[in-house]
Amino acid sequence: MKKNIVVLGSGESGVGAAILAKQVGYTVFVSDKNALLPVFKSDLEKHGIEYEENGHSLERILSADEIIKSPGIPEKSPVMQAIRKKNIPVIGEIELGAQFVGSSKILAITGSNGKTTTTYLLYHILKHAGLNVRMGGNVGKSFAEMVAEDLEHNHLEPERHFVLEVSSFQLDDIQAFRPNVSLLLNITPDHLDRYEYKLENYIKSKFRITMNQRGSDLMITNANDVNIQNYLSATPDSVQCEKYEVGSADLVDGYVRVADYSFDLSSSALKGPHNMFNAACAIRAALEVGVSAEEIEEAIYSFIPPPHRLERVAEINGVLFINDSKATNVDSVFYALQAMDKPTVWIVGGTDKGNDYTPLFPFIEKNVKAIVCMGIDNVKLFKTFEPFGLPMVEAKSADEAVRLANDFAQAEDVVLLSPACASFDLFKNYEDRGDQFKKSVLALNSKRSNKII
Repeated sequence: MKKNIVVLGSGESGVGAAILAKQVGYTVFVSDKNALLPVFKSDLEKHGIEYEENGHSLERILSADEIIKSPGIPEKSPVMQAIRKKNIPVIGEIELGAQFVGSSKILAITGSNGKTTTTYLLYHILKHAGLNVRMGGNVGKSFAEMVAEDLEHNHLEPERHFVLEVSSFQLDDIQAFRPNVSLLLNITPDHLDRYEYKLENYIKSKFRITMNQRGSDLMITNANDVNIQNYLSATPDSVQCEKYEVGSADLVDGYVRVADYSFDLSSSALKGPHNMFNAACAIRAALEVGVSAEEIEEAIYSFIPPPHRLERVAEINGVLFINDSKATNVDSVFYALQAMDKPTVWIVGGTDKGNDYTPLFPFIEKNVKAIVCMGIDNVKLFKTFEPFGLPMVEAKSADEAVRLANDFAQAEDVVLLSPACASFDLFKNYEDRGDQFKKSVLALNSKRSNKII
């Protein structure tokens, strides 16, 4: 008898899980309380997968042998409470994907900040070295869909490497998911509404990335992260595999020291101490799967960071414009301002998430020459930053923010969009905010030559 699977949620993760489940012979039904996007509806129909939208058929859901839950669905939702009451097994999409990868290697990256850049960099290094590698998870395609595609085309051999960005929400629904290499970059308070507003619950969720690692597996983590180190001290048995820690002593003057090697990052596109740390973690993971130091160094210098993360947009009249729209919390902006080595016009603002801006004060005093507050409600920003005595203005659009910032800037200055806030007051998401910023920068009328980077 075929295994009866119900997939809750029809986003990238849910549709990928449904496609893989159907391919391996399960009976599959997808249920979403909201309307399905046309692209996902098309994917399900193409694979002959039955679905419902705009509501859950609870009787059918509760008849499942197993539930595959999309990571965005909270445990407190009525449908999940009904499933738990009936004790139906529940797994996540990355758990399903891992069941069918055979001898392929999994390199999984998590952390509150920096995981996307690290994921892209590690993938780029492995690809440059000629390894059989794919990238996905919380970025790009879902893990399950990549596995389904590889099974269909027999691409899991020779040995495939999967580089996966994984979120705490995804890790909450694993059971046997076991990375050959795990990277836990950092832990700062985030998504606490999902974790009963308890930081310790969020920390435990992040550490699930290593809970099944054993023997020859490797965990790479942060020697200087207080939350990580406190958890390791309190639970010394939480890591059962080899552990490699990257600390500040390994990051000096543009060089990173990893194992027995030293890598010069000074002329690479990876700027700031945080990106040096990210690079060190990616390098150690690449060495673990057999990439040579020479291949790694070549790859680092050809790497272009993903968009919206300290992305160099253009240089206009000697002013460098940087798009860091992905910096939606204070911790991310901390790293961005730390990386600035020139006078900086800072564009900040959006939907405040209860931010405490005090960690940024030393960098504001050192590097910031003017502040543009971009958002509907900028009262808190003005109250917080006016004591610094810097020029401050507010803007209600990306175009206005860029024009005002450009007025403050002079040659050899930087204009930095690093908002510290969510984007939903003026934009669809952080990508839309970053794209509008870039469009406005490139539209600036310049009397001198512009250098597009």
